[in-house]
Amino acid sequence: MDKEIAQTNHHEDLPATGETTENMSAGRYIATRFSTLKPPMTKVQNPITLLRMLNLQQWLNFTVAFIAWTWDAFDFFTVSLTVSDLAKSFGKTTKDITWGITLVLMFRSVGSIAFGIAADRYGRKWPFVVNNILFIILELGTGFCQTYKQFLAVRALFGIAMGGLYGNAAATALEDCPQEARGIISGMLQQGYAFGYLLAVVFARGLVDTTSHGWRPLFWFGACPPVLIILFRLCLPETKAYRERQAVRESGSPSIGSTFIAEGKIALKRHWLLLCYMVLLMAGFNFMSHGSQDLYPTMLKNQYRFDANAVTITQVVANLGAISGGTIMGYCSTIFGRRLTIIVACVVGGALLYPYTFTSSKAVMAAAFFEQFCVQGAWGVIPIHLMELSPGAFRTFVVGTSYQLGNLASSASSTIEAQLGEKFPLPPIHKVERYNYGKVICIFLGCVYAYVIVLTFIGPEYKGRDMRVTHDVDTAEALNQNAYNEKRQNSEFAERIEHVS
Repeated sequence: MDKEIAQTNHHEDLPATGETTENMSAGRYIATRFSTLKPPMTKVQNPITLLRMLNLQQWLNFTVAFIAWTWDAFDFFTVSLTVSDLAKSFGKTTKDITWGITLVLMFRSVGSIAFGIAADRYGRKWPFVVNNILFIILELGTGFCQTYKQFLAVRALFGIAMGGLYGNAAATALEDCPQEARGIISGMLQQGYAFGYLLAVVFARGLVDTTSHGWRPLFWFGACPPVLIILFRLCLPETKAYRERQAVRESGSPSIGSTFIAEGKIALKRHWLLLCYMVLLMAGFNFMSHGSQDLYPTMLKNQYRFDANAVTITQVVANLGAISGGTIMGYCSTIFGRRLTIIVACVVGGALLYPYTFTSSKAVMAAAFFEQFCVQGAWGVIPIHLMELSPGAFRTFVVGTSYQLGNLASSASSTIEAQLGEKFPLPPIHKVERYNYGKVICIFLGCVYAYVIVLTFIGPEYKGRDMRVTHDVDTAEALNQNAYNEKRQNSEFAERIEHVS
């Protein structure tokens, strides 16, 4: 097996041209940004045919990953949807409560590093299970918080748990997926985020302020489904791709750990610039999603005086748009390419910002639908785009950590918007202070869209990359290096024995 890897063509990074970005000069790379953006117009079968390509095991892997990612989003948005209630309960301002959102985003990178390394070294299953056990404990803990400091502490810990899930879910769902179906499956997987937001909106309306416990039942309820998710994952084996990689590691060295460490050193040395790019890209994407969503319910309530039912309906419509956009654009990325699909989604999303933030009537629902169609349409490409960019041996770690470090960079987005919003006061109604959050969200997102467009344009794209271990040059080099070191050690040992004799 190691010989097969070693003989693999190194030119895997750009399948269309056979030229690797590592070997390009800066001038040559810049010159290819326009030419590689040209739509490949790949002939793709209809979505139903693509979905039928997945076998039962692949569907089960996707399903458990999708449900877990959905509930990760649900748990995150429980705070966004109860900001006003939490502020009243703890005697704090909206800006103070948004720090609970910020802390979750800041500490996610800690979880992605720890759980990502564990998943790449020891398998996808058990880190996944531990993640969900922590979800149960910390969601219950949030519901029992009595002080603002307790709330912040629990949410910070929750960020660590949430950080470890994304890379694992992406690897579980996409590693074994047929290449032709990756685009649409990527879009469907990412929409677990929007579906989780949708569920959070619905359950917040049904559970918050319907009992004497106020906002707390929403968090207590959030601790229940992870029990079922854990049981579901325990019934499934490791992914085929991970099992193959472990077999190669075992065949190439007496120590799997030494091969794993060698792979990491080689991947960092060879791909460090790409990893930095992925973090910067994900910072832009996270600013886009959190900037468009986290403070939006507050804008509808505070600025436009929507009642609870109107806010709920608007959020449901927006998330239906998000789910549609992610799935459709993920599918389109197989035809038109990953980068071009993202750029088109951002351009259209930018054009829709004015109606999204300045429409004060119920007609804003249409703008919300199409704005989130674009935001999550761009996001629908991300799981497979990151998987194709990532070094194979550290796919879970790289996908999760780049995503969560991007979250870290964008962690203050809701707090920034809240603080800026307070600089644009509006006339109070019934002595309730009001702010022009719409103007802030519009300007903020306009800058974010421009940033994402530029960064996507200058970045690489490895659409169609073969994810099998037999096409992983980092693993091949690590195995060869270990074999050389082992041979040298044996030779030195034999020489010492001969000398003693």
